[in-house]
Amino acid sequence: MSTTARTTETVDAAGQAPGRLATRVAMMLMGKDKPSFVPHADAGAAVEVVNAGKMKITGTKLDTKTYYAHSGAPRGLSAKRLKDVWAGDPSDVLRRAVSRMLPKNSFRTDRLNRLSIKN
Repeated sequence: MSTTARTTETVDAAGQAPGRLATRVAMMLMGKDKPSFVPHADAGAAVEVVNAGKMKITGTKLDTKTYYAHSGAPRGLSAKRLKDVWAGDPSDVLRRAVSRMLPKNSFRTDRLNRLSIKN
């Protein structure tokens, strides 16, 4: 496996919606913004996001959006509201969005490890 020189991209999250920002970040992590993109190689950049606490949540998402997770056990469904996740750690909202936009394959963990989010 050949190694590629990774670049580090810095993105300012102030005033941006988490979903729109997450699409840009996911594309950079996958390397789709480069002309040399091939789906079978992980040649994306390392991405550093700053000012994650200053993202803007539009509409009524803060009150109505819910994150669901299931443990696989009977009655194992758990739900968290966006308001509670945001109060705990605003960067977790962006991390969840980026994680769910990446392809579900063996590169996903490595790509998420290259993502650095600072409040």
